[in-house]
Amino acid sequence: FSIAKHERKMGMRGIATCMLNLDNVAIPLENQVGELNQGFKTAMVGFNQMRPAIGSRAVGLAQGCLDYAANYAKEREAFGKPIAQHQAVQFMLADMFMDIEAARLLVYRAAAMVDAGQIGKENARYFSTAKTYAADMAMKCAIDGIQVLGGAGYMKDHPLERFMRDAKQIQIVEGTSQIQRMIIARNLLDL
Repeated sequence: FSIAKHERKMGMRGIATCMLNLDNVAIPLENQVGELNQGFKTAMVGFNQMRPAIGSRAVGLAQGCLDYAANYAKEREAFGKPIAQHQAVQFMLADMFMDIEAARLLVYRAAAMVDAGQIGKENARYFSTAKTYAADMAMKCAIDGIQVLGGAGYMKDHPLERFMRDAKQIQIVEGTSQIQRMIIARNLLDL
């Protein structure tokens, strides 16, 4: 095999994304993953197992946004007092906290189902819900964190702009948020 191209991404730069060329590669039968001619089904089960992990990445990212924004709000002063004392900032931080906790519980539930071996198609909505809610919530927390910092949040001096770029990748990887909603609806409706 050879590495053909190392992709340049706008976010998640700490995780390499490369194109691999597999030329004249023979895979022994004992290394086959899943049953013969069942590759798509095997991949879907794998996606179900990975979606809680992607959701956990989103929860961690969002927690980082909240922690940074809250610390900044306690230190940054406007109109003679820390911006943390302004109700509008408090409400944004409270909403971030509530959203993070809700996402964390969805991810915990989905992860517990994976641990229990309940990874079949009938439970796909739980895995997709955890991933999608957490990913969309992480993007919202990144945007709200930038808002708390005001103009400073837009600068590369603070990590929130990077968190926003990374959150966008989480919304896309392992199936976009739109694809996840389709999976949830079809699973819910037995379609």
